[in-house]
Amino acid sequence: MLGTQYGEYYASRISTTSLRYAHYEILEEDKSFYGEIPSFQGVYASAPTLETCREQLEEVLEEWVLFRIHKNLPLPQIDGIELNHYALKVPRLLLD
Repeated sequence: MLGTQYGEYYASRISTTSLRYAHYEILEEDKSFYGEIPSFQGVYASAPTLETCREQLEEVLEEWVLFRIHKNLPLPQIDGIELNHYALKVPRLLLD
């Protein structure tokens, strides 16, 4: 159990660090919200409210990060923070 908590801490740390760089906009067509993290290709969400969009973006980001760790793919560097450093501390238990 400790390994799972430890891994969740680092997965959460990656997510928190990355979400600071999210950009949101209101879509003119239906007034819904769109959010993305530019450094993370394919990490985006849209929802009727800003809060729901943020929640969905966080979920997409966490899945994206865990997938990249599982496949041994690199994570982007943000503001000099090497996210791969944190990724090494996420136990395989969280990835399977």
